[in-house]
Amino acid sequence: MGTTEQRRRQLAREKYERQMQRRAEAQKKARRRNVIIGGSLAVVVLAAGGAWAGAGGAFDSEDKSKNSPQAAPTPSAAVTPVKGCSAPAAGQPNGKQWKAEPAMTVDAKAQYTATLDTSCGKVTIELDAAKAPHTVNSFAFLSGEKYFDHVKCHRLTTEGIYVLQCGDPTGTGSGGPGYQFADENLTGATYPAGTVAMANAGAGTNGSQFFLVYKDTQLPPNYTPFGKITGGLDVLQNIAGGGVQGGGGDGAPNAGVVLNSVATVKS
Repeated sequence: MGTTEQRRRQLAREKYERQMQRRAEAQKKARRRNVIIGGSLAVVVLAAGGAWAGAGGAFDSEDKSKNSPQAAPTPSAAVTPVKGCSAPAAGQPNGKQWKAEPAMTVDAKAQYTATLDTSCGKVTIELDAAKAPHTVNSFAFLSGEKYFDHVKCHRLTTEGIYVLQCGDPTGTGSGGPGYQFADENLTGATYPAGTVAMANAGAGTNGSQFFLVYKDTQLPPNYTPFGKITGGLDVLQNIAGGGVQGGGGDGAPNAGVVLNSVATVKS
């Protein structure tokens, strides 16, 4: 039984890694297809985060605004009968886009706490600015811009890998803030229950998507861990218990969970 279970988990991990590679390759092809329109209007696709998924955020290269809402927001997830979940707060993702990683403003020696007020309950996270300063800085910046507000968590995995993935305002797994930043804190990285880590489409492609680990998960050390859940792990486990839409172990959660608001504060 043990050998069969280990093999099943190994196959599940290999499947997700293949998905990541395919979607990263699709992203590269999409960038190559972009053309200059009318000799003056260029459409640029920048990679953003997406665990096991490529990501893109298109904007007009001649648009001088650094926070114009160019990402196409998706409607809030439908209410489902998962116990403990309710209708999300009214509103839509703002889909803002930026051309570069935000300037560093976090204090790597300080402690920061993020609170995710979801339609299924609150989750609190102790952020690790010492080991992942750029990641925490980006997360704090985006939450301050209300970028995560009204964004649904678009992916739940319940076989082999146990995570809830959030942070894409388009709800497709291919959206991001328009900028990328480098990986951090990968040496010896593990992903036990309670870990919060960045999703990506390959090395150095972090953006806005992140995942919350609700059960011990084995992954290669390729995803920047930047926080630990200090409250609300039961909320995530309840969402996972509601299953995936259409059955199976990978897809949109039946809970239709939405980030009503996300706030980051210096402790």
